[in-house]
Amino acid sequence: MKWQEVRKLYPNKFVKIKILEAHVEGSYKIVDEMAVIQSFEDNKQATKELVRSKDDVVVYHTANKKIMIELRNIKGYRGIIS
Repeated sequence: MKWQEVRKLYPNKFVKIKILEAHVEGSYKIVDEMAVIQSFEDNKQATKELVRSKDDVVVYHTANKKIMIELRNIKGYRGIIS
């Protein structure tokens, strides 16, 4: 499903989606195809689901015209660095 379709079906709501296809532009991942898992009326519930999300599952608000996920290169190690 395309983002424009999701926006029409779930206006002004948070949706939990599974990313099926995406591409990278600069430092952003742009989602092309997705599957809607769930929609939320409540901001609290959407936040809880976002925190629990992993891999290619995200929570996003349909007021956004595009799904652009910032890619961050976090370098860190556990333990002591010598």
